[in-house]
Amino acid sequence: AGQTIDQLKLYGDAVRWFSELGNHEADDDGLLHFRSVACRAYAASRGEPRPGPVHLNVPFRDPLAPVPVEGAVTATDPLALEGRGERPLSAVIRAAQAPDPALLDELAARIASVPQGLVVAGRQPDEELAERLCALADAAGYPVLAEPTSQLRWGPQPHSMSVPGYDLIARARPEQLEPALVLRFGDMPTSKALRKWLSAIAGLRQIVVDPDGDWKEPTRRAEMLVRADPATLAAGLTERLKAGAEARRTSPPPASGETGGAPAWLERWLEAQRRLAAGVGDELGCLAEASEPGVWPALAGVLRDGDNVLAASSMPVRDQETFMPPGRARVRFVSNRGANGIDGLVSTAAGVARGSGGRTWAVLGDLALAHDLGGLATAARVPGVRLIVLDNGGGGIFHFLPQAEELPLDEFEHLLGTPSGLDLEAAFGLFGIEAVRVESSSSLSDALAADARAIVVTLDRRRNLALHQQIADRAALALNRA
Repeated sequence: AGQTIDQLKLYGDAVRWFSELGNHEADDDGLLHFRSVACRAYAASRGEPRPGPVHLNVPFRDPLAPVPVEGAVTATDPLALEGRGERPLSAVIRAAQAPDPALLDELAARIASVPQGLVVAGRQPDEELAERLCALADAAGYPVLAEPTSQLRWGPQPHSMSVPGYDLIARARPEQLEPALVLRFGDMPTSKALRKWLSAIAGLRQIVVDPDGDWKEPTRRAEMLVRADPATLAAGLTERLKAGAEARRTSPPPASGETGGAPAWLERWLEAQRRLAAGVGDELGCLAEASEPGVWPALAGVLRDGDNVLAASSMPVRDQETFMPPGRARVRFVSNRGANGIDGLVSTAAGVARGSGGRTWAVLGDLALAHDLGGLATAARVPGVRLIVLDNGGGGIFHFLPQAEELPLDEFEHLLGTPSGLDLEAAFGLFGIEAVRVESSSSLSDALAADARAIVVTLDRRRNLALHQQIADRAALALNRA
């Protein structure tokens, strides 16, 4: 037909499962087929063996409208007609991947013998994991380097071990903070500086907890990938580390010259974080104008229980990682990492808001908005959507590339800057969304406090590059003093 394309395996291996559903008859076999496929698709998307999207081709016969056809349903089996009521036809039960006790003993002994360690957490969806990982870090005496999308940076769990400024630390690569062991949960954090630093440390031992078998190991140097439930693993390690610490407290004191290195190691990291936070805070606090880094502490001031935060895949997700402070509210952080594109972000925000029922703050650039203007039609009908658009007139992240210095300005703008020239307030107005434009840090804070549905922040790409360099220089100075 003229309006169709080849749908078979359209998304290739990017989806978890594909099925050509077929247009079966509404007999016993046909209806059971549809129910069974739905159950399998649900299980695949939920994480059997790893979570993600599925692709079903669902063909319809003429007439396409839901017009009842007398006698079309010939099924008589109650299971085909009614299923199992509130339960699925075929429920998939995922048993916890409990780690072997011998493995837990081995890992706990290794952690106890290496005081200079880190708990590193990247994107993962389980909000309940945070408490377990914080308890593990406390038992090990390890600082926690957690990207917001790990769900560890915000929540009621303790944040006393948290080092949110790790990207700036990794850029400076201080020798005194080089870890000897890294326990990593979830994806590798977004920070390229952290990834390169960990890859460059000779003899660094890395243990990656990878329950879904995704091979989340971009450094190519991990010593072990553990296929186990992260919460169960963390709880087992915490129990063993605490038992070992208690045994050491009741044993004779160490011989002269033997000291426990964990407290000093942890304090070095926390002192570096304190210095960084003060330096970066001073740098941003001096700014009267709104800034891309300054959006994140400003947003942190209005977040509350039940909120969601979606950061666009370009500069926003990187700035979120570096500049979003920890908080106690139960906030879920989500991102479209995958191919790292900027398409469909408005629609994603609308989907998150509708699915969660809470406010969803989406921070995206003007180009990302232009790539999903049609998504505003949906966002306008979802009351929880809050859009913060960083209007810097094009692709700001490309100013951080060498091409920004090497290409003539007009060529750079044509190829990489690509300003859209859109009137963003008019674009919002097309869909009945009132947008507030702000230029100063105080007006941004006011708009956030007023719970505005759309905030357009006027920014300058070149100024943003200079500001990031100022902050990096200030951070390096703070680390040197620490």
